[in-house]
Amino acid sequence: MTEVAPLAPDSVVRFARGVRLQHDRVRDQWVIQAPERAFLPDPVAVEILRLVDGTRTLDDIVTDLAARFAAPRDLIARDVMEMAADLVARQVLLP
Repeated sequence: MTEVAPLAPDSVVRFARGVRLQHDRVRDQWVIQAPERAFLPDPVAVEILRLVDGTRTLDDIVTDLAARFAAPRDLIARDVMEMAADLVARQVLLP
């Protein structure tokens, strides 16, 4: 297994091949769909993942969320970095 470099604020992440964030209208909930598996993200994760487009840096995502939710930037940055690192480890996101 190859080791992935740690994420930094200037890292750009994207969904891995075959992975997508989708709203399930029947259940009225967001789902991360991946081959052979699915995840149910919490509302905070959904807000972060909706901004993952393969062009924005993690810092851009933090800036957007801090402005929209008038929350402390350092708190949002910690949440974004931790979640992104976890999803990279699960091969849901790619750096």
